[in-house]
Amino acid sequence: MTRAVPDWQIKDGALHTPLVMGIVNVTPDSFSDGGLWRGESAVEHGLELLEAGADILDVGGESTRPGAAPVDEAEERDRVMSVVRGLASAGAVVSIDTMKPGVAAAAIDAGARIVNDVGGLSDPAMRRVVAESGAGVVIMHMQGEPRTMQDEPVYDDVVKDIGAMLRERVDAALASGIDAAAIVLDPGIGFGKTLEHNLELIRRMPELAELGHHLLVGASRKRFLGTVLGLDDPVERDRATSILSALLFERGVGIVRVHDVAGTREALSLVRAIVSA
Repeated sequence: MTRAVPDWQIKDGALHTPLVMGIVNVTPDSFSDGGLWRGESAVEHGLELLEAGADILDVGGESTRPGAAPVDEAEERDRVMSVVRGLASAGAVVSIDTMKPGVAAAAIDAGARIVNDVGGLSDPAMRRVVAESGAGVVIMHMQGEPRTMQDEPVYDDVVKDIGAMLRERVDAALASGIDAAAIVLDPGIGFGKTLEHNLELIRRMPELAELGHHLLVGASRKRFLGTVLGLDDPVERDRATSILSALLFERGVGIVRVHDVAGTREALSLVRAIVSA
């Protein structure tokens, strides 16, 4: 039985799980929707996700797909700032998906209330940004870096190893002055994991829920879904993502990060009706 966890404390407020985080990519090279949205069109897309039932909009300006090359800070800022500002001014709860403290700080100034750091909050400067701003934060596990993370990842026990790393990062965050209630943990499905690792993480997700923080999982359209189901087109994996999201909520996950918000909302509503009945 998982422990009760308080509401997720974010900048200027709190959020009650379960939550659906909609993905707003403003990158030319993301694996499923790179180049589709920029500037005003990205804001419009975010508002559509909000209308479909997204609780949070996660704006990212640097692709973290396997093999992706890094983007310099100035370019990443140029990609995300107008989108963050536009969505925040429309009343959305905005998360900035970045590994760069400078981008995170600028986005918070523009209205973002959450930092989603796939770098696992390993940078002391990023920890300072989060602590000083009072933003909510997602600490994600990744073995290696996007360019190399799928080069034969190895674990002794994938769940225990990831749990240990996340505990270390939580301890560093707390020591930096970040409120424990602001911290959400992401096991990093697809980030330095094989198909078998991903499936094992999903099967044993309740063990990670015992870490005492809300969990976020971003499995939307990931390659492992295509491998299991024989689906080459990432967009064709939306239905599988919705099914998996409903399963994850029942396994202790509080937040899912998805492209198809409407489908995920439908799956979640069905599962909640069954459970409450």
